[in-house]
Amino acid sequence: MCRKGLGKKMRADLHCHTTLSDGSLGIEEVIAQATHNNLDYIAITDHDTLSSMSRANVLGKRYNVGIIPAVEFSSCDGKRNSKAHLLCYNPQKPDRLEGLCLRTCEIRRVRGKAMATKVVDNFPIAFENIVKYAAGSKAIYKCHIMHALMDYGYTTELYGEDYNKLFDVSDGLCADIVRDEVNEYPEVKFVSQLIRSAGGIAVLAHPCVYNNLDLLEELAADGLIDGVEVFHRSCKEDKDRDRMLKIAEKHNLIVTGGSDFHGFYNHYATPMGHLTTPPESLDRILRKKESKIKV
Repeated sequence: MCRKGLGKKMRADLHCHTTLSDGSLGIEEVIAQATHNNLDYIAITDHDTLSSMSRANVLGKRYNVGIIPAVEFSSCDGKRNSKAHLLCYNPQKPDRLEGLCLRTCEIRRVRGKAMATKVVDNFPIAFENIVKYAAGSKAIYKCHIMHALMDYGYTTELYGEDYNKLFDVSDGLCADIVRDEVNEYPEVKFVSQLIRSAGGIAVLAHPCVYNNLDLLEELAADGLIDGVEVFHRSCKEDKDRDRMLKIAEKHNLIVTGGSDFHGFYNHYATPMGHLTTPPESLDRILRKKESKIKV
């Protein structure tokens, strides 16, 4: 992490993806773009992998951008049968997370290959046409499949009607694969405890995406998370934002924000730094790294 100083009004986008998962830009391109967007800090939060850590730290120093080591973990809320994502920031013992990363990436690899195979069986393109877009990633993602279909004229957009025909959980071509996904990921409480054991900061990502507001209340009451990502494009209702802020205030949670940047693979137009983390929350994250104080 490139230290820039505490207590200053820094701009930080703490939710960015690269080609290591489902982003379209490489690590250096993302960090270079952070300078153009006047960001002081970013967190590269690729899904279920910490592979960016060493290179991002080196490049952060080169571009004078503070890098907060991070990962976005896939998990499930078994009680409500829904997905849940946890952001882990600044793990002090990242080796403790490697086993979970490997297991979850293997789940993603198997599922991605199954979806790609089913699509190739129904569209006359080669499997390699999809694989080339996932070359730097830990798995084949839906965006890689859609990108290949765009190349060969089967659709003109990444998302929309054609995307739903393939991946809609009810009647899409890959519905059986998509539907079972939630049951294969580890329980959210297990993941949060593992993050804590690694000395990391556990933040519930974009609760509005998977309707995790009740889960947020539960995790906060049980003391299983350190923060919540309030400032995210998915939170469109003031009442939802207000509820999250009230929960955060009640339980002294860190309030974070970020663009959830995927570049070309974003579901909606959003530049890096479109949404950011409040300076006081960034200070809390940095202070935990610096002095290992309890947040």
